[in-house]
Amino acid sequence: MRDYIIVIILGYLFGNVQAAYLLGKKIKKVDIRTLGHGNAGASNAVESLGKKFGFAVLLIDMLKGIVSILLVKMIFNVGFDSEGALLLYLNGYSVILGHIFPFYMNFKGGKGTASMAGILLGLNIWIGLLGMLIVTVAAIVSDYIIIGTLALTIYIIGLTVFLDLGTGPILISVFGALLSLKLHLPNYKRIFLGTEGKVSRVLKIRKSRK
Repeated sequence: MRDYIIVIILGYLFGNVQAAYLLGKKIKKVDIRTLGHGNAGASNAVESLGKKFGFAVLLIDMLKGIVSILLVKMIFNVGFDSEGALLLYLNGYSVILGHIFPFYMNFKGGKGTASMAGILLGLNIWIGLLGMLIVTVAAIVSDYIIIGTLALTIYIIGLTVFLDLGTGPILISVFGALLSLKLHLPNYKRIFLGTEGKVSRVLKIRKSRK
């Protein structure tokens, strides 16, 4: 039980490294949550503050997932298998919860997609790269980042079941997917209304401003 508590706290604290908010305050002198769709994440950072700023946010959000997972692997001497998966999943999804609900931001952060990709890279680089490919292809084909996120959550559930990592990790991955779906409901509504930002539109706008 002590190990579970440690990895949860560690993950949550790493998740609280809120790049979009902290860099926005420091560099742009704005609260990212007052711009765009109001969340402190990489996609909103790209749409509201540009590709360079958004890329920096994306990189940091991924790194905190990678580093947290690698630390758990090292401290507890576990691997990405049925024996170590529960500790790693608890840590990884705590990173995401810390990103979504940072305590010093009144629990209003981002949505966790970039951190999710980083966690996969920390678990296994090839699995992580495949996950990033799935996100990219789904987002480009659909022209919506949110569809890439949906594809990633489905990929994680399928992967967890396929590798037979245990009931705990399966339940955690399903919970994570449902939480992601809930957080992104406004995005799906905007797709239906035709007001959701498209990948092609964002890239075109940013390119024209260079």
